[in-house]
Amino acid sequence: MTAPASPLDLRTRIASGEWTTATAGLLDDHQQANLVVVPASAAAAFEEYCAAHPTVCPVLGRTQPGDPTMTYQGCTVDISTMLPRYRVWDHGTVVDEPNDLSAWWKDDSVAFVLGCSHTFDGPLRRAGIPVATTAPPVYITDRILRTAGAASMFDGPLAVSMRPVDADLVDEAVTVTGRYPTGHGAPVYIGDPASLGIDDISRPDFGIFAGVGEGQIPVFWDCGVTPQLALGTADLAYAATHYPGHMLVLDAVVS
Repeated sequence: MTAPASPLDLRTRIASGEWTTATAGLLDDHQQANLVVVPASAAAAFEEYCAAHPTVCPVLGRTQPGDPTMTYQGCTVDISTMLPRYRVWDHGTVVDEPNDLSAWWKDDSVAFVLGCSHTFDGPLRRAGIPVATTAPPVYITDRILRTAGAASMFDGPLAVSMRPVDADLVDEAVTVTGRYPTGHGAPVYIGDPASLGIDDISRPDFGIFAGVGEGQIPVFWDCGVTPQLALGTADLAYAATHYPGHMLVLDAVVS
């Protein structure tokens, strides 16, 4: 399959069913995004949750109830058809993983589009820090996000993505990624994974562990899988998210 020429080309191919695979390593320097869809009755609480944890859930935009379209920096997208794969939740349990969300979209659905760390992979590569073109391994940590009020329904464990970085380039990685708050910003932790409650770094909860080489240090960033974990305890009548690694790619350019 030929690589997409632009985010619009990719989204068009996704909507037609031609492209159904992950977006990691595609279209460097374009904003990639995570997705969470909740009923309108839970939208205010989820928005409060995001506001309380902005590096975990950097909100790029949200839709109006029942309307699957959203515009971000002049780029209008159909949330229900323009991600390669989704997850559908029923009272905290995943019940489907379709390539098109249209059949599951409801009259009260509200979509939140959240920044993703794939956004800064291109800038890291340009800075001389190698980054795999596959989705990074993701781990569920023992850190619990807590929120006041109604938003506490989304309290749950923090998930992190990991990229191995040469020891002499860690400071540069911190500086580079800190410029991209829409990609989760600077690392949340650097070093021994046991301090995050990760017992075996070679066994991620999502993605594939490709190793940490000699002279490299594991570096961890906040991850958009975190709100998916929150849906497991929120007990919503329904919800939907992106499938891990299968993001919305927007026209916005990062530099």
